[in-house]
Amino acid sequence: MKRMHIHVGVEQLDDGVRFYSALFGAQPVKVKDDYAKWMLDDPCINFAISTRVGAGVDHLGLQVEETTELDAVRERLKQADMALFDEGETVCCYARSEKSWVRDPAGVAWETYQTMEDVQLFGENQTADDAACCVPAPDATQSCCG
Repeated sequence: MKRMHIHVGVEQLDDGVRFYSALFGAQPVKVKDDYAKWMLDDPCINFAISTRVGAGVDHLGLQVEETTELDAVRERLKQADMALFDEGETVCCYARSEKSWVRDPAGVAWETYQTMEDVQLFGENQTADDAACCVPAPDATQSCCG
């Protein structure tokens, strides 16, 4: 199964948690000082907010459950001649995941990923005071989280 992922930047986490909890009719499954995440079945979405990015939509994505699903999406993007950045295994957004990135024609970053486990840090090489930067730059050969 694939789950749509949306990551939105907010100025005040408490306000965002209150708003999105009311909108979704559910509490987040993960809350940190700078981050919250809802894993919803209706709609089928992994929705995250954080204070580590500028206000508004930061990136979109598809979360998959199986490695075969991740491989299939990667192959479709490669066949469409997209500039795919295979990040591999990385830590970002308090999770260890296998990821690939692509940008749509408007420049919006899309990640395709499979999460293996929750972790305690936002990113591998970051402290709690570092800004978020899981989305690679358009011409990047590596993510700034890894």
